[in-house]
Amino acid sequence: MNQTSRAVTVLVVAACAVLSGCSAVTGSVEAPPPSSPVGPADPGYVAELRPELEQLAADLLVTGAVVMIRSAELGDWTTTIGTRSYRGSDPVQPSDHLRIGSVTKTWTGTVILQLVEEGKITLADAVSRYRPEVPNGDKITIEHLLTMRSGLSNYTLGLELNQAMDSTPDRAWQPAELVRLGVAEPASFAPGARWEYSNTNTVLLGMIIEQVTGEPLTEVFRERIFDRVGMADSSFPAADDARLPDDHARGYTYGTNVQTMDSLVLPKEIQEAARAGTLAPMDVTNVNPSWGWSAGAGISTAPDLVAYAKALTDGSLLGPELQQQRLDSIRPTDPATPDGPGYGLGLARFGALYGHTGELPGFNTFVGRDPERDLTVVVWTSLGPAPDGRAPATTLARAVIETLYAG
Repeated sequence: MNQTSRAVTVLVVAACAVLSGCSAVTGSVEAPPPSSPVGPADPGYVAELRPELEQLAADLLVTGAVVMIRSAELGDWTTTIGTRSYRGSDPVQPSDHLRIGSVTKTWTGTVILQLVEEGKITLADAVSRYRPEVPNGDKITIEHLLTMRSGLSNYTLGLELNQAMDSTPDRAWQPAELVRLGVAEPASFAPGARWEYSNTNTVLLGMIIEQVTGEPLTEVFRERIFDRVGMADSSFPAADDARLPDDHARGYTYGTNVQTMDSLVLPKEIQEAARAGTLAPMDVTNVNPSWGWSAGAGISTAPDLVAYAKALTDGSLLGPELQQQRLDSIRPTDPATPDGPGYGLGLARFGALYGHTGELPGFNTFVGRDPERDLTVVVWTSLGPAPDGRAPATTLARAVIETLYAG
């Protein structure tokens, strides 16, 4: 999930950073302290990877980061970079809680598919059957919502929401309010015609889950995902709950929502001031995440996300037939680049890794797993995005993936 307009670009940014090596503006930044020597128990790739990650974190102005790698072939490794607060002294910990943004979409998609297995809904059901307020809802299906092919406008692109988030960051948004913002704008295309990232799709899916199950999403996710996977430190907050559980890093950003509506790249003078240390980032740790709801309000930890990534790809949460259908559903987001990033039934793919990326104010996350190689990569940062527009966690993830797949 991206902060307001960032929501529509998170997948593109992540794929660009991880797969394509997109360049970005960089400045002169003091190099971080020398890396600690590789320990005897560290995998061989650590000697090359650790200093690269530390330099990238410094270039991106990241306050804190966690990188967790699980590889049956190459060896496991976890590292932390930085501190829990800006210019603080308390180091980040692997078990710290974070806001996972759009990784939440995979929770929502998983529950929808569970309901399909249980015969309570079908992928071919028209949205109008559940939400009659949706324009053209008789032609938009559950599958269209899951695969981002409904044509519904993305509510996070509107000026109204961006201004409201800047002026009243503690506001508790209701899902119906978010959907109203989305459907008030003209549709981008006919249902099924193409792919376009829209948080309106996933908020509608969350509303349908609550309607069908008769339970709040807070309980649905706990019963159907967290308890089954063993994600004891994960949660989905109520709309009026803006707290981030202890322990956690503070989340930071340099630009307001309105400033980043048209471009994630901040003006040159802001970038220069941030790099010079004369401009401190804004602490947005406790901005109410309800504006993202089922599309991005989830909370987790790196260890929980590692366990979830395995369950997401090995069929622990779905039966074998629907699990395979989910993996096979992924199609290129851009038909002109068939080998580029893909999206399917509430699931993204970056090369060989299945998962998702996410960003809420102050946090950026990458979760990916290659089931063939039994390899999982989880990265999160307490900054999102960097002043130069890059997504910090996905930029670090790119370095990790390039190293692990080298040769």
